[in-house]
Amino acid sequence: MAREMNRKLVLEDGEEYVGYGFGAPVERVCRIVFDTSMVGYQEIVTDPSCTDLAVLMTYPLIGNYGTADEDNESLIPTLGALIVSEYNDSPSNFRSTKTLAEMLEDAGIPGIEIADTRRLTRSIRDNGSRRCILTDIQTSKEEAIKKIAESEIPHDAVSRVSCRRRWYSKTANPRYHVVVVDCGIKLSIVRILNANGCNVTVVPYNTGAEEILAMRPDGVFLSDGPGAPEDVPSLVTLVRALRGRVPMFANGLGHQIIALAYGAKTYEMRFGRGGGQPVQSVSDGKLSTVSGNHIYAVSAATLEGTGLTLTHRNLLDGTAEGMCAEKDKLFSVQYQPESASGAHDHTNLFDRFLTMMEEGKHHA
Repeated sequence: MAREMNRKLVLEDGEEYVGYGFGAPVERVCRIVFDTSMVGYQEIVTDPSCTDLAVLMTYPLIGNYGTADEDNESLIPTLGALIVSEYNDSPSNFRSTKTLAEMLEDAGIPGIEIADTRRLTRSIRDNGSRRCILTDIQTSKEEAIKKIAESEIPHDAVSRVSCRRRWYSKTANPRYHVVVVDCGIKLSIVRILNANGCNVTVVPYNTGAEEILAMRPDGVFLSDGPGAPEDVPSLVTLVRALRGRVPMFANGLGHQIIALAYGAKTYEMRFGRGGGQPVQSVSDGKLSTVSGNHIYAVSAATLEGTGLTLTHRNLLDGTAEGMCAEKDKLFSVQYQPESASGAHDHTNLFDRFLTMMEEGKHHA
């Protein structure tokens, strides 16, 4: 029996796409971006950086290996919506514990399967990211556009995904203690720190500098997270209070916060970014392939005179993918350094962080 289309996606400029719903049968207004990753849909769905976003997967088949609980990047997924070309509800994977639709339904996240994802991807590429609504197919275009216009743009994403109180993740025979400032931490970051001999204390994003220093950390990790860096000025203040006093490593939103703290500029990108990004090391010209879920970036042209040095550059758009301030024992990257479901070209970043913490111990 042929399925009946029951859901539609409407963009704020009136573009309309009809299809089949899966996941939670709820209406949702989001900002739409696309992601070019060929694998790792579960990590994308559970990445707190994707909070409030409608993510269009450009890879055509999604759901074919289901989901496995131990691969989640957060305990409660906060993705806005998921858009795919073909959804597979019969996964083939011995590790699978739920279908993707079941995961989305449990988390209250709507999904839609549409035929023409190529046209939608080109629209986002050419016209930029826009707001959209995933709604019932009976909703008129005019009503959908009105709902988008009347909905508020959220600026509290970090406060919603950050932990409410500190928590710990310990490892056998620890050599270092790392405090992670949770702006939307991916659990794989905590796992890799544990695997490298670090006891980890995860603290809320609004924790003060003196409280962090009182924990006597060997290093501080400022995590990735959702939304605009300008939405969390308290984190800029935190970086200014901590720099030079303890080794720091940051990625994603944390990387953008570092830039603002030193006086550089960030800007909103035209559309989202996914896997397969070519990044070049400024010092030796080495190329790496990286992944990153972000819609804001650091302007490389604004680093001069700030005390930050460009270490990595994206070869597609020239954005600052990596920075450092040697005198302050600090460095950051825009992309995902933990290599979960992505390329493994850049795991040496954690080695650099460990070296900084070891040197800090010797100079203490």
